[in-house]
This record gives sequence, structure tokens and C-alpha cells, in this order.
Amino acid sequence: MSDLFEASGIHPPDAPLADRLRPATLGEVVGQDHLLGDGGPIRRMVEAGRLGSMILWGPPGTGKTTIARLLAQAAGYQFQQISAVFSGVADLKKAFEAARMRRAAGQSTLLFVDEIHRFNRAQQDGFLPFVEEGVITLVGATTENPSFELNGALLSRSQVFVLKRLDDAALDQLLIRAEAHEGRTLPLTPEARQALTALADGDGRYLLTMSEVLFDLAGTAAGDIPLNVQGLAGILQKRAPAYDKSREEHYNLISALHKSVRGSDPDAALYWLARMLNGGEDPLYLARRIVRMAVEDIGEADPLSLLVANAAKDTYDFLGSPEGELALAQAVVHLATAPKSVGVYEAFKAAQKAARETGSLMPPAHIRNAPTKLMKSLGYGKGYQYDPDTPEGFSGANFFPDEMERRVFYRPKGEGHEEKVKARLERWAAMRAAAGEDGE
Repeated sequence: MSDLFEASGIHPPDAPLADRLRPATLGEVVGQDHLLGDGGPIRRMVEAGRLGSMILWGPPGTGKTTIARLLAQAAGYQFQQISAVFSGVADLKKAFEAARMRRAAGQSTLLFVDEIHRFNRAQQDGFLPFVEEGVITLVGATTENPSFELNGALLSRSQVFVLKRLDDAALDQLLIRAEAHEGRTLPLTPEARQALTALADGDGRYLLTMSEVLFDLAGTAAGDIPLNVQGLAGILQKRAPAYDKSREEHYNLISALHKSVRGSDPDAALYWLARMLNGGEDPLYLARRIVRMAVEDIGEADPLSLLVANAAKDTYDFLGSPEGELALAQAVVHLATAPKSVGVYEAFKAAQKAARETGSLMPPAHIRNAPTKLMKSLGYGKGYQYDPDTPEGFSGANFFPDEMERRVFYRPKGEGHEEKVKARLERWAAMRAAAGEDGE
């Protein structure tokens, strides 16, 4: 019976609210006007009457399956759906053979592959000949970045369209439709209605699923009084944020945290830190990244930052969660508000390059170790000056190999602590130059 409902586009009365409210036309899809509105690329395909293979990339609950089904309907294609989670090679062969038979009969097939990123590389390659021959028009749906998860050959034969997370206006449209369909309003105060929208986190399907729970409540005596925010929280569990520690979201958020610190924005840095912790990120991973920020982006401009970063890691080790997370927050604020310098970072890269270029040059004789009489007789250590004993605390001696010209790797940026370091180095450079002139 359910197959008959599905074929007719009508959903059974006991179907979930999200299914009963599926749009009947592309114009009813909310939140994706950049693709489906006037001038949108998918809209232009439909108006031209010819669909191309595509990848729909977006968060859950943004309409990927619905758009694929409506595209087939609008273009007169046979819609066929498989899921990469439940399908194997045998299922793919059956789908391709059915599409080939339809094509022979003059019927085009839109093959919708849900979670296409879950197919391995070999399985993805299996689509290529059927796409190239026109046996199928492939519409793949994925929540993962196609650049990382899909074969380049498959991507080159498809257009990638990015679906947006549903904003508050789009989610409110869904609530209005749900209320019209049910013939009653949700039992919520205005503030609780806003909280419900926030709880959905851009996922339309999740919003309608929660709404169905509330409509069921409205049919009871407990549903006579509108729920406030606290009452809503008591009925609906808080949803875990969309965050996968092994996927693109992880890298996007850690990049946002690092760049907020580098850009001296403590408020944004705290926000991204909180987002990652709320998503279940390993706090020690964050601690390691914070230490990296201290040496990469701050360095000698504020040497204390490295101590603060390491202390935050040790504090978390000692206290654990959640108290130890405050130490990470303190470190993030310290680093974000510290002066920034890549002077040491750039100097070390330049020194590494010089070390590779110069090979095995020996230190000048006066700074070589001379523990034996033979070494002393060869001139090791001869003429060495102990800098702290000189009048200026600086001898101006050469410490580079004799065969190598002096180079300057470290160039302080003049921020924070480095302002004093820069002045000191400039004074020493002048003294070194004067000592060289005197020697001549």
C-alpha cells in the first residue's frame, strides 16, 4: 500500500508530518532561492527541459531528496532512488539495467543517490560510463565536502550545487505550513517558538518532527496552556550540534578558532572554542592547537604566551572537564589579545633553508670545543671571548662558519616584547660593524 501512495505522490495519513508536508513543486521549496528562484541554475535547467548530472551538497534537512524528486517530476524523468548506506554493487547493477531498459523505451531516468560520499572510489567510478552514455542523469546528495569525498572524474561530469542551512525565515515558513496543515497553532509562547526554531539549527525535517510532538501534546489536557521556553526544554531534548570530529566541520571550526586568535578577536575566538567543545571535541587537541598558535603567530612578541598555553594544557590535565576548559578559554583570550609576530617562525624557516644549502661546514675555530691538548694545538677555542665578561657584555665575534657570509634570519617585527629585542639587535649590529672596521 505504501508503494501506491509513493507512486501517486500522496502520503498515507499516518506518515510523519515532514513527509506529509513535502513540497509538491520546486516553487514550494524554502530556503534555496539561490538555486531554485528566478535565474537560479537549477531553475534554468528545468526551464530548458534538460537536466544535467549534479551533486547536491548541504546540511541535513535542507531539501536535497525533495529537490531531486521534484526535478524528475518537472522534467518528466523517471525517479529512482538508492542509498549508499544500504546499497551494494548488485543494487547498482539493477538500477543501471532498469535505466537502460527505460532509455530503450524512450524514458529518461533520474537516479538519486543519497549519501553518495559513502560509496568507495571504485563504486563511484562505476557510475561514470552510465553518466557519459546518458543512461542515467545522476543526482547525488551529500553532507560532506565533495572535493574530499568524491572522485575527481565523477565531479568533472557533474555540477556541484551548495544548499544553504535553512535560516529563521525559512524555518518559520515551515511552521506556518505545519499549522495550516494541522488547522491549529503550535502550543508555544512567542519566545518558545523562537527557541524551537533555534533548536532546529537549520534542519527543516528536524523542525517538523519536533512540531509533530508538540501538536500531539496540544491534543491533551496538558496542551491547553502554551509552553514557555522552560516548558519546551522539558519536552524536547537539546539537539547535539552538527559537528563531526573527523570531517570537514572539524577543520572549518579549528580554522575559524585559529584565525580569530591570529586576527586578535577574543570574542570570536571564544565563540569557536565553545562551539568545538559543545560538539565534543577533545580538549587536549584544542590545547595542542593553542600551543601551536603561541609559537606560530605570537612568538617573541609576547614570550609569555607559550607559557600560558602550556599552563592551560597542564591545568586541563589536572582538573579535567568542565573546570579545565576555563583554562583553555583563558589561554585563548591571552593569545588573541597578545601582540602578533611571525619573526621567529620566518627566521627558523630561513635558517633551515641555509642549513640545507651549506651542508657540513664546521664552526669557526674559536668556538669549537677543545677538551684535549691536541685540539688546543690545532687552534680550537683560540681567541674565544666570554661575552658576559666584556665591557658591553657583547664581543661582536663571528659565530658563523668561516666559509659562510653572515646572514640575518631573525627580523623582529617591533611589536610587544620584540620592540625591545629589535632595538637591542640593532645596537649589537652597529657594535659588530664597528668591531669589524677596527679589525681592518
